Amino acid sequence: QVQLVESGGGLVQAGGSLRLSCAASTRTFNSYHLGWFRQAPGKEREFVAAISWNVISTRYADSVKGRFNISRDNAKRTVYLQMNSLKPEDTALYFCAADLNYVTPRSTYWGQGTQVTVSS
Repeated sequence: QVQLVESGGGLVQAGGSLRLSCAASTRTFNSYHLGWFRQAPGKEREFVAAISWNVISTRYADSVKGRFNISRDNAKRTVYLQMNSLKPEDTALYFCAADLNYVTPRSTYWGQGTQVTVSS
């Protein structure tokens, strides 16, 4: 069982930055692929970014490429999402996910979410 707890969300003006964190409870953190998803009101959950267990591979949604950066600190069992040049359309509830395989909307472990609101 993996418990994930997100933090770092908040209200920011367009063009600003936020860094989200997701702390995991498992001692086998190094084995998991990790990712971030988001869900805006009335919309489906969508993929944002992912990072492989060995940090070699990262991938991003087209909408955030060049603005967001995903990283992980295995010693701290934490995954981060640095979000720069934020836009109002980035407003959503952001979730982290963990999976022994690639993270997808059907991944096994999820956090409770942290709200990001970008004002224009």
